[in-house]
Amino acid sequence: MPGSPRILVLDDELDVLELYQEMLKTLPSKPEVTTCESGQRALALLETEQFNMLISDLQMPKMDGLQVLSIVRHKYPQLIIVVMTAILDESLRKRAYDAGVDLFWQKPSTAEDTKLFLESIEALLSRQAIGGFRGVAVKTLSEILQMEGHAMNSLVLKVTNNRLEGRIWIVDGNVVDAAVGDQTGLDALKTIYSWKSGSFESLPAETTRVRTIFYGNMDGLLLDLSQTVDEVQAAGTADVVALENVEGGGQRLTPLQASAKVEGVEFVLSAPKDTSKAVESHGVANPEPLAQWTRQTVAGFQELAAELVLGELKEIEGRGTPRHVTIVPLSDRLLCIGLNRKLSAAKCRETVETVLTKWAS
Repeated sequence: MPGSPRILVLDDELDVLELYQEMLKTLPSKPEVTTCESGQRALALLETEQFNMLISDLQMPKMDGLQVLSIVRHKYPQLIIVVMTAILDESLRKRAYDAGVDLFWQKPSTAEDTKLFLESIEALLSRQAIGGFRGVAVKTLSEILQMEGHAMNSLVLKVTNNRLEGRIWIVDGNVVDAAVGDQTGLDALKTIYSWKSGSFESLPAETTRVRTIFYGNMDGLLLDLSQTVDEVQAAGTADVVALENVEGGGQRLTPLQASAKVEGVEFVLSAPKDTSKAVESHGVANPEPLAQWTRQTVAGFQELAAELVLGELKEIEGRGTPRHVTIVPLSDRLLCIGLNRKLSAAKCRETVETVLTKWAS
């Protein structure tokens, strides 16, 4: 479909349609947005015009959203389908995925939710492709996991590659466990992640699943998985591999590795005070700018503390919508720790204390 992508938005509330129309027009891909207020009208438009994506509410009079989605998926298999709903219900989410939707999203209620929603829509539009993992309009398992993480979903993702079957347990947008064959935990997740193609099925959530994978952030986990798989593939390893678990085999974790596995930690960056030494990080895509910001922030607060005669700077805490950040000056380095946004102030301090024990000599 040449030109700008076309999005059809279906909702029975006119003010909601106007809001989404304005939001979607801000996307980098500059989509053409069409709106309609009924399922019948949406089906009529799809019959006469071409669209890349349908964004639909589920609760509407006469013909509900699930009816529309089932018809649309059958008639237009390449159309990207996104569900937007104010109701957060696991059985409803499962029914929507069973109907063939590509993304299930609770209607944004905060600026951060809106930002994540728009990022996911843009990713779907820009990466629309045939092949790869079937079941969504994206090409890689990484993109599937990233969208589930952004949407803060809870589900079990069943991934099939020929005769191999793996499962990934996701709770509140975080991967907590995985299994394939006789492998479990991080080993299993790395094996599943190394598959180049396959299909997936969304199963009901199991929120009581015992957690064996401790990453506080989906992006950080995916970054590490991609790096590990790239290294294995560069070494000429087979498509499906059993990768080494750094927790097993009696190997000792480095302070950085141990810190990254503390529950609630999204990323860790170690910036040596000696700038000639290398910056180390976990879960950070581009560590150098963050290291520079960390050093500048600490220097600024130290100057302020000196002017006010407040004594030695012990710690800097920042709380925000995407995540919380704590900077701790150590004897030879500065630690910048990203923490899950759901943690309370008390839990943040407790988590940071746990991280600091990993760096104790």
